[in-house]
Amino acid sequence: MKNVAVIGAGTMGNGIAHTFAQSGFKVQLIDISQASLDRGMATISKNLDRQVAKERITEAQKQETLANITTFTAINEGVEYAGLVVEAATENVDLKLKIFKDLDEATGEDTILATNTSSISITQIAAVTKRPELVIGMHFMNPVPIMKLVEIIRGYTTSDEVTAKIMDLSKSLGKIPVEVNDYPGFVANRILMPMINEAIETLYNGVAGVYEIDTVMKLGMAHPMGPLQLADFIGLDVCLSILEVMHDGFKNPKYAPCPLLVNMVRAGKLGVKSGEGFYDYSQSRKAETVAKMFL
Repeated sequence: MKNVAVIGAGTMGNGIAHTFAQSGFKVQLIDISQASLDRGMATISKNLDRQVAKERITEAQKQETLANITTFTAINEGVEYAGLVVEAATENVDLKLKIFKDLDEATGEDTILATNTSSISITQIAAVTKRPELVIGMHFMNPVPIMKLVEIIRGYTTSDEVTAKIMDLSKSLGKIPVEVNDYPGFVANRILMPMINEAIETLYNGVAGVYEIDTVMKLGMAHPMGPLQLADFIGLDVCLSILEVMHDGFKNPKYAPCPLLVNMVRAGKLGVKSGEGFYDYSQSRKAETVAKMFL
């Protein structure tokens, strides 16, 4: 278990790799694109520099963390000796099922396969493998190196032993694991996404503007970030995907995505990663006009 493979070098994947490597694990970071790997490693290095600047770690510890990470562009090259694989690819069911089929073939029969999915069924993912008892959810929070929570999600056949191992492993990373059962959205997003969706509905219905909605939630509810700004940081496409999973899973209209959210995603206004969402990140100014275009 001191040898961990991470699939995906994006925001969550590089954060997970960073966290394991800084805790002394040997990490194989895998992505199909060398450019994605380079960006991921650059992000890890930049975040480590911040820790050095704040005197939370030394320069030597930064270099040791980076040395613990090896990059690969093929799954079968990077997972052969891993005791644990953590998949952190795009939140797409078909993609995750394909990755887990490949992992089942490429890893040792005792390797634990974890997914960082924020909403997709662990049971469904486990069913495409020959080891469903060794498949589990490890839903890290963003930014991974800072946030303490890890949702540990048991699939229908996830074993008690594997659950206990992953709970203990999460604690060794300095995290606080919380065990939950496998239902759409788990706990975090089952509660968070309807709140974000309702904030978007509030904007859509003209009750208040972006700034006003976020200010009410920050000052009135002591949230560190307003729901619309948070949606921008999560990615509006990710929010839409999670809501669609919950709407499909529960068949309950309360999880139906707001039409404004759907239109913004269709228009490519995805939040921070696209430069525009409910706020304009290209000029660091509020972009209520962007949202109003789609009302």
